[in-house]
Amino acid sequence: MNRCSWTGENPLLVEYHDKEWGVPLHDDQRQFEYLSMEVMQCGLSWLTVLKRREVLRSAFENFAVSKVAGYGDEHVDEIMKMEGMIHSPRKIRAIITNAKAFLPIQEEFGSFSSYLWGFTGNKTMEYPGHADGGIVIARNELSDIISKDLKKRGFTFLGSITIYAHLQAAGIINDHEATCFRYHQGG
Repeated sequence: MNRCSWTGENPLLVEYHDKEWGVPLHDDQRQFEYLSMEVMQCGLSWLTVLKRREVLRSAFENFAVSKVAGYGDEHVDEIMKMEGMIHSPRKIRAIITNAKAFLPIQEEFGSFSSYLWGFTGNKTMEYPGHADGGIVIARNELSDIISKDLKKRGFTFLGSITIYAHLQAAGIINDHEATCFRYHQGG
């Protein structure tokens, strides 16, 4: 079976690719989980974050946005002490800050997913050249626009490159390779 080359032979990456990456996502809790994992990934490999996913879920109460939005400094200290945690108080605080900024978007748009998908008219985007491997990018105009808007709304640690990765993961941008079995599955 052909899949995107970035998975290599690693079973964790293969499972993530085959079951999650690029599947159109419309669930706010999962959106927040993916965004938070992207925050944690900054400067690290994606595999490092996937290996710690269960620890992150435990630390952030399965990414329950309203609960995380209520976290204070004592929670940062507790999370930092967790075995297997990515030890970055800046990233942990960013996730808490982002939870606080996430809630008003849900209020304004009915859901965070509606807000995010609204940038593409509720359609998965594919950019010419991506699928054939001719163009490999880490950000684009869409991720620039969304990142800028999120920053204006109070989000942190979510620059254009991080948002581009989120858009790929959430199926808003289809960046599966044309030879990948998932390419024609709409994510």
